[in-house]
Amino acid sequence: MGWRSPTYILPAVALGAIVSWPALSAQGNDPDWPCIQRKVPLLSLGQIWNGPELPQTAADWSKDAAIAALVQELSARRVSLPEAQQKISAFEESLSEGERKNRMAMLVRGLFDHMNRERSDVISGIARYAHRQRDMATLLRQEASAVDALRAKPDADPNEVALRNDRLMFQTRVFQERAQSLTFVCEVPTLIEQRLYALTKTIAEALEAK
Repeated sequence: MGWRSPTYILPAVALGAIVSWPALSAQGNDPDWPCIQRKVPLLSLGQIWNGPELPQTAADWSKDAAIAALVQELSARRVSLPEAQQKISAFEESLSEGERKNRMAMLVRGLFDHMNRERSDVISGIARYAHRQRDMATLLRQEASAVDALRAKPDADPNEVALRNDRLMFQTRVFQERAQSLTFVCEVPTLIEQRLYALTKTIAEALEAK
């Protein structure tokens, strides 16, 4: 037929581009986890803290306005790690000997609670994003098959085939761009974990130094 030019081969190409999505999105036992990194929804304190055992009072960190504000500041990735570590040192030096151990312990607990929750929220967001991608992949495969079937009809309207083909091409491009961005988003939980470990390590070293 006259409209079987390369312009209209795109549905098959689009189908090939999305057919591998389910295989890529099923890491481990969670079909909504698309990342190569293993899914660990929550961290334990022992995974990131190798200093002395934290006292029970450390759990009250949010009641200390200065520590709560510092937790927010140190957690923000817009603050470079060296700058955050300097802020920890400055805070530690501002404390009296009597309050130093307890308030530094509160800072550890605050960073852990806040960043662990932030990391968990990111992981939940990734799962929702991947779920939408999987649904979109299903719709694109269905539309690609429908366009191929339409194109195979002897009496198919070339204008309709072209319109649906172009729309499928655009939707597939959006799908692929979202899949590429997901690759970068998958790194975020690891980046948060690494930053948390580095910050608490700085606190442990400050406590050991005195």
